[in-house]
Amino acid sequence: MIGILATVLVQSSSTSTSIIVTMVASEILDVPTAIPVIMGANVGTSITNTFVSFAQCSDRNEFRRAFAAATVHDMFNWLSVLVLLTVEVTTGYLYHLTTAIVDSVVWETKADANKELLTVLTKPFTSMVVQLDKKVIEGFALGDETYANRSLIKRWCRSHADVSLLNGTVTNGSERCDSLFSLFDLEDATVGIILLAASLVILCLCLILMVKILNSMLRGRVAVVIKKTLNADLPGRFACLTGYLAILVGCCLTILVQSSSIFTSTLTPLVGVGVISLERMYPLTLGSNIGTTTTGLLASMTATGIQLRSSVQIALCHLFFNLSGIMLFFPVPFMRWPIGLARTLGDTTAKYRWFAILYLLVAFLLLPALVFALSACGPTVFMAVGIPFGSVLSLAIAINVAQNHCRSRLPGILRDWNFLPHWMHSLEPIDTAIVSVRDCFANCCKNYYPGYVNGMPKNRAEDRYGTSHNLISSRPSWSTSYVFDNQPNTDIELTILEAACKSLR
Repeated sequence: MIGILATVLVQSSSTSTSIIVTMVASEILDVPTAIPVIMGANVGTSITNTFVSFAQCSDRNEFRRAFAAATVHDMFNWLSVLVLLTVEVTTGYLYHLTTAIVDSVVWETKADANKELLTVLTKPFTSMVVQLDKKVIEGFALGDETYANRSLIKRWCRSHADVSLLNGTVTNGSERCDSLFSLFDLEDATVGIILLAASLVILCLCLILMVKILNSMLRGRVAVVIKKTLNADLPGRFACLTGYLAILVGCCLTILVQSSSIFTSTLTPLVGVGVISLERMYPLTLGSNIGTTTTGLLASMTATGIQLRSSVQIALCHLFFNLSGIMLFFPVPFMRWPIGLARTLGDTTAKYRWFAILYLLVAFLLLPALVFALSACGPTVFMAVGIPFGSVLSLAIAINVAQNHCRSRLPGILRDWNFLPHWMHSLEPIDTAIVSVRDCFANCCKNYYPGYVNGMPKNRAEDRYGTSHNLISSRPSWSTSYVFDNQPNTDIELTILEAACKSLR
């Protein structure tokens, strides 16, 4: 769970994996402890795809496909963790396998092994914005107390000596770095908040523009040709190898960009507009999971001395974790469960759009934080809560599978979930409550914006309720009781309420 939360914060499994490899090389973590953290890093990286899918939430069908494409990576990672973490805890499968591999090879340090590919293009720009002091980062990782209160931002770069010809004195000085934030004496937390907010704004803007461009370009016969080309299988008897070729392509492209988040986030809007099918994206995503492990492997090669062996071993654990997951959930078509689960999430989100936000909060924040808190309370508390919850969840899944495949063999009461309260087996009550709050707020601001009727544009209201002179009377009584006759007093108030009404469209 620490791996999930850390990767959610840095938005890159390659970065978090490299940090874990460095911590193992510095003997802050041992290999058995770092293996679950590596697994969590795989899960956390897929949150970026979900954010990308929100750019297509305006169209219900596109959002269905885009959210399914975003969560197919989640489902694969979660299923792999559930299976392989259990196997690892009981048998030590990854630890013993990588130990045998490391012991059979003589490893040598390669100081220049960690090559920069995409960073060569982005580093000149990022250096103009902010520069980090690598010595301070290394000092933090090694636990050196002399760096405890040092700033991570590098402000002074070049040192020089000024010699006075009059009195022969020598004055030592330094020059500020060329980055933007080196010019201001801001705290690290302040700089981090500013950069986070700016990056989110730029990310959202780029995603919206990318979706708009794709929608305008991929139409008509061009879209048909591209769709047939990208989703086509290999000819003849080689058709069964198409998925494995897609895995290879996804692996190579991810190695080039050195980020699985970038690669899979690029595919998500393509699936949303219907250019790539979910079945084709799935092997590409699996290939990106393999490609992202190369960053950790290259980082491990730079370790020296006795740390080299342990750092290479944890990097190999990451590689074989992903390979084992692919062997479980790809070769046999019946076992490609992530595709079906992702489609279910996509259909649910298309019907209840608020479910996407709930999924993000639960899967990437609340659930990891809850498990982390329980584990911090000790094994007794963790087992007391985890075992009953896991048993109930497993029983519910088993009954649900039986209802879908052999309903007639079940007892009458278990053939559906109607014996439970409605809110326990349906999202309708929650959706009704959310819609009630939304409509209540919409009616509060309807009179403030003359172009809106009952919280929606007038033309949409006429299409929905008819062209009657009394449109408000066609709404339920509970939603018409929140009508205010007062008009906005200032232009600022009108602007705020206008934006609020537009957001409820």
